[in-house]
Amino acid sequence: MSKVEIGQQVPDFEVAATSDKTFKLSDYRGKNVLIYFYPKDNTPGCTLEGQNFRDNIDKFEAHNTVIFGVSKDSLRAHENFKAKQCFPFELLSDSDEAVCQLFGVMQLKKNYGREYMGIVRSTFLIDTEGKLVREWRNVKVKQHLDEVLEALNEI
Repeated sequence: MSKVEIGQQVPDFEVAATSDKTFKLSDYRGKNVLIYFYPKDNTPGCTLEGQNFRDNIDKFEAHNTVIFGVSKDSLRAHENFKAKQCFPFELLSDSDEAVCQLFGVMQLKKNYGREYMGIVRSTFLIDTEGKLVREWRNVKVKQHLDEVLEALNEI
């Protein structure tokens, strides 16, 4: 699968989700879908990002938008993270990186001089027809929520 671009139909995909569910993109036609990719459960930036979406869920619902978080963590780790943070949305486990590859979020990262492939914090907005309408890459958590809400007001 090649990386999806803005204005393109996002190919349908399925991935394991929390709450013993399977996420299938086509099941959400008629709704805007916000998918945010984050590096790791229970880390400061990832926790704050999820909390920002959680605390503003009513604003997303008012815009006919459902939210899903994605990382490579296991479903078990996701279930614990979701419960601890009281997230009202499902987390998707992309352990084989198929969804990460579709959205092009895997990149070479450096940490303490060590290089590795990891998820670059990114968010994607898919419209009610299944087209990618907005993307945010290398997200800075503090201002990100406002950017996303502003984009929802425009569509």
